[in-house]
Amino acid sequence: MALLVLLMSLACQDVKRPERPDDLISEEKMVDIFVDAYLMNAARSISVQTINESGIKLDSILYKKYAIDSLQFVKSNAYYTANLNGYIDLFTKVESRLQDIKEEKDSLQKVFQKEEGFQQKIDSVKQEQTLVQPVASDSLPPEE
Repeated sequence: MALLVLLMSLACQDVKRPERPDDLISEEKMVDIFVDAYLMNAARSISVQTINESGIKLDSILYKKYAIDSLQFVKSNAYYTANLNGYIDLFTKVESRLQDIKEEKDSLQKVFQKEEGFQQKIDSVKQEQTLVQPVASDSLPPEE
């Protein structure tokens, strides 16, 4: 048993952290990438068939948008994950940004619903106006 504990403690001592890549993606840019990745995954989960049929490669879109390649992303991500507290902070920023996007979407949706309700009232008034037919002529003679 003591030998097992000794082996486990020695095995844990030689954990190598990744070196800082020369082309490290900035933390703020990583936040942007992860936010877009989450949004793209949400889109993929809603209409995966449409995305597949149209031949859209969501990962390629991210790489092109941020002018990075997959190896640069993997190395940068590995570097950031080596510092667990820093990585948690990074994803706290991602979560906050996604929450801001959700709140903005919700507020726009409320505005749209109000406008839609207003348009329904206008349509209702127009419909009621068509129910009342204007009088062609008055039955009283004109006053002199």
